[in-house]
Amino acid sequence: MKTGIIDVGGGLRDIFGAGIFDGCLDLGISFDYGIGVSAGSGNIATFLAGQKGRNKRFYLDYAMRKEYMSFSNLIKKKKYMDLDYIYGTLANSGGEDPMNYEAFVQNPMKFEVVSTNAKTGEPVYFNGKKMPLDHYDILKASSCIPVICAPYPIENDFYFDGGLSDPIPIQRAWDHGVERLVVILTKPRDLIRDPKKDVLPAKVLTHSYPQAARKLELRAQIYNEQVKKAKEGEAQGKVCILAPESIGHMKTLTKDKEQLEALYVQGYKQAQKIVSFLKE
Repeated sequence: MKTGIIDVGGGLRDIFGAGIFDGCLDLGISFDYGIGVSAGSGNIATFLAGQKGRNKRFYLDYAMRKEYMSFSNLIKKKKYMDLDYIYGTLANSGGEDPMNYEAFVQNPMKFEVVSTNAKTGEPVYFNGKKMPLDHYDILKASSCIPVICAPYPIENDFYFDGGLSDPIPIQRAWDHGVERLVVILTKPRDLIRDPKKDVLPAKVLTHSYPQAARKLELRAQIYNEQVKKAKEGEAQGKVCILAPESIGHMKTLTKDKEQLEALYVQGYKQAQKIVSFLKE
């Protein structure tokens, strides 16, 4: 049966997903297809490269640096989070923590990256395996959070975070023929997303990118519907949902090393559930 995995991202909370993928590497678990949203795309890329511990360093060490994200960045560079530093300066072949590109491209697993077209608000699915060496722009585009970052340019278009338009791309995985699907959430599975949190940033965004702002207004509704769909698949034995039992006070960009370490450990332990799921 064709197996797949979705990592929904969630900023620094997705160290939970990093723990799951490190657990998968230790357990020898592989997949036929993976699709990443936002930080989840970076997690999957490193998993494909077989680099245990690399994702954890990005969340637990590099994210604490002002070059990674800071108000200093916002003032000097007009972006709170510097995606070129994360997926360029650090990750390129001459960088501090390069991705093993050769292992990445040789891994037979199919890989897609979700982003959102800033002008249309529609999801765009990039073929992750076509990323050229040291040109990881689609990972940057997928992780480009509206308002705190300007949309990321690729060729003649601009892109925002994939979580705006397709936060949990289950249908996309089904469309690729996946029969057994692991879904990594970075919030407790029964949490209902509140649309009120998106009202103010959507108002800010509507002046420059009205269609993307509309998707931001609908994000909570789309997310909640997709969680419901995942649970329906779980009841049918087709989906395995992995989610943290608790995220403490962690928000998307909360820098709390103790909480981050705890989320990583939760994820690493939960990788064992995938073994049982795939054997059923």
